[in-house]
Amino acid sequence: MSESSVDLAFNLARIQFGFTISFHIIFPAITIGLASFLAVLEAKWLLTKQSLYLDLYHFWVKIFSLCFGMGVVSGLVMAYQFGTNWAGFSTFAGSVTGPLLAYEVLTAFFLEAGFLGVMLFGWKRVGPHLHFAATCVVAVGTLISATWILASNSWMHTPQGFEIINGKVIPTDWLAIIFNPSFPYRLVHMVLAAYLATALIVVSTAAWHLLKDKRNPLIKKMLSMGMWMILIVAPLQAVVGDFHGLNTLKYQPAKIAAIEGHWENVPGQATPLILFGWPDMDLEKNHFEVSVPHLGSLILRHSWDAQVPALKEFPKADRPNSTIVFWTFRVMVGFGMLMIFLALFSVWARWKQRLYDDKMFLRFALLMGPTGLVTILAGWFTTEIGRQPWIVYGLMRTADAVTKHTTSEVSMTLAAFVLVYFAVFGVGVIYMIRLLKIGPQPGEILSGDPLSINKGTTEDFIVAPEFHPPHSTPSEDDK
Repeated sequence: MSESSVDLAFNLARIQFGFTISFHIIFPAITIGLASFLAVLEAKWLLTKQSLYLDLYHFWVKIFSLCFGMGVVSGLVMAYQFGTNWAGFSTFAGSVTGPLLAYEVLTAFFLEAGFLGVMLFGWKRVGPHLHFAATCVVAVGTLISATWILASNSWMHTPQGFEIINGKVIPTDWLAIIFNPSFPYRLVHMVLAAYLATALIVVSTAAWHLLKDKRNPLIKKMLSMGMWMILIVAPLQAVVGDFHGLNTLKYQPAKIAAIEGHWENVPGQATPLILFGWPDMDLEKNHFEVSVPHLGSLILRHSWDAQVPALKEFPKADRPNSTIVFWTFRVMVGFGMLMIFLALFSVWARWKQRLYDDKMFLRFALLMGPTGLVTILAGWFTTEIGRQPWIVYGLMRTADAVTKHTTSEVSMTLAAFVLVYFAVFGVGVIYMIRLLKIGPQPGEILSGDPLSINKGTTEDFIVAPEFHPPHSTPSEDDK
């Protein structure tokens, strides 16, 4: 097999893994956010006895169960790929990543799957408080799942707590492995991103219905609750992102240099912040560069003149692809700033009592709907491509981790993945959009089919034997 053929097979294997994980990460992100949203809705219903919270719960649990199913299916593929396409990595680091993924299944997935059944089918079999407990358990399960997955991924970025014996990683301190230096920042950053993405989906759905003059109290409550979440979480995410960046500068300085498109330091000069440009990996410079003096030092070092490590300080073989991560990072930050602007816009609209009527605000909220998921993908690409050429940072190169398949083998499996994924998950996403377009309905019930819509009246819905949900008049105070 020629060297060019080996390189092509290697790159196709990377594309295949990137393609499948890009599909997968979307669905767990939605389930993390929606599970907590469902817990809040059911808690509000139990506290206030207002039926609109119960109606919203019935609607959003359909979206949750649909995304949960697609997340499970796409997640199974990810696990198999470690053995089929990345056998070198599994052999080298499987003693660390294998147990962490197993813990995720044992402590989180079984928890979620078991109590999801109570959430969907337990209304006629358990009391309201026990059902609420099941919802909370599922929400906690999604966070536990994120914890184990992020612990495994973070260890690949900042490995510790191990020895290398006979060319294999041997764990020596599991607490050090799990609570590795980048883990806390990645976990909080990812969970907040999931909450933001979910809130934007909720808000954009409400905005779409309000623009269509569907002004029932459920739609207004969705918009109000979603905007409060964005107002709280979007600025907080910016602060967490700053801490995450400082941590990355400490442990992965080459990644930061690539993200910033920073090629070299001039003696005695502060590091500028490059706003725009096109990093050229071959010529080792930026085309069309627009920069702000001192701002790079201020953001990354919290100093007016301290310098940041530059790409030319690292061997060419150890440099991430700046052309890609420079722009994926800016997509992430750019959309993050738009989220903060949307939150501030909502504050102004509330103050003017136009939150549900301002067409410009509603159109902006509608357009922002998918940006949370796009931002998650952009952030994930920045993190993972920025780690290259390492699969375990500083220990194992990605090229040494790939299974030695031929180009034709990887090409056929990649083509099969693309066709199957777009067919299967495409149908799922289309169905989800259809549900969102229908929207929540007053008096909506949940029958034996968790995805049923309006198959009966509210009186037909029984939460527990001899227990009917109250139907007091929904509050109009949506401010």
